[in-house]
Amino acid sequence: MKKTLAVAALMSVAFAGAAQARDQIRIVGSSTVFPFATAVAEEFGKTTSFKTPVIESTGSGGGLKLFCAGIGEGHPDITNASRRIKKSEVEKCAENGVSEVTEVKVGYDGIVLSNSNSAGQLDLTKEQIFLALAKIVPSKDGNSLIDNPYSTWSEIDPSLPDVKIEVLGPPPTSGTRDAFTELVLEEACEEFPIIADLKKSNKDQFKAVCAGVREDGAYVEAGENDNLIVQKLEANKDAFGIFGFSFLDQNGDKLQGSLIGGIAPTFEAISDGSYPVSRSLYFYVKNAHVGTIPGIMEYVTEFTADKAWGSEGYLADRGLIPMDAAERETVRNAALNLTPLSM
Repeated sequence: MKKTLAVAALMSVAFAGAAQARDQIRIVGSSTVFPFATAVAEEFGKTTSFKTPVIESTGSGGGLKLFCAGIGEGHPDITNASRRIKKSEVEKCAENGVSEVTEVKVGYDGIVLSNSNSAGQLDLTKEQIFLALAKIVPSKDGNSLIDNPYSTWSEIDPSLPDVKIEVLGPPPTSGTRDAFTELVLEEACEEFPIIADLKKSNKDQFKAVCAGVREDGAYVEAGENDNLIVQKLEANKDAFGIFGFSFLDQNGDKLQGSLIGGIAPTFEAISDGSYPVSRSLYFYVKNAHVGTIPGIMEYVTEFTADKAWGSEGYLADRGLIPMDAAERETVRNAALNLTPLSM
């Protein structure tokens, strides 16, 4: 631990003493948070004397990997995430000298299963989604686990369309994929007795079955570009896509969201928690870069202003589901004080 702290101290001194070669904030991370961060960055660039930050959509996992790789102008200052940072990632940060990180929760989002407006709207259970997308599923009689045999939605339930299962979704590096796995697939697992029994007898196998997504073409990894999924859904009315609510909100003239358990993905349903596939969104600040890379605190101030993330703010217009006023105030105070993350 002393060695790690010593390395971190040396890196911080070297970074602070270096000629200021980078005068622009660098942000990486979640494709879901990307449009919100971009809106803030553009407003920040227009209304301050600082350059507009450079933002890359790398996925939550990819962004945290870059963010935690070290201190210095070659490493990002901020990373966006559509899930909370993991303990293992905090430890990796610390190993590389990134010892103080501030967590900023920015609001809520729903994960939608969306398709073209020119097709029918589905009302699905989490169990039906699991049977459509999982690699291993229970047999019809429920007595064994088998490779997923379903090729059409109607094979899962006769009330569903007799069309090929084709779902475009995020890769494993995506926070959306992590959240979808946790909130849909893993919860559905508990409802199948043969899988639920594994939780008691073989936890590793239980996790593998619940998180395993089929690889036979029914689920297509579509990268971190959610706009590309939107375009593909327009072109193929039988296909579905998995992405954050904001992309559905921005493309409501072309796409619709499936109901999950009878609840449609709407701003109100995600806000009040009744839509069952909702999650929190975050960004993380590398405290060691504050005061060396110009504008970081001013960017945080812009993002946490009510005109941005408030109930009437410009991010709500882009699909962000705001926190209530009291939670926003608590998060804002922690962010502006650069309160270090505690797990």
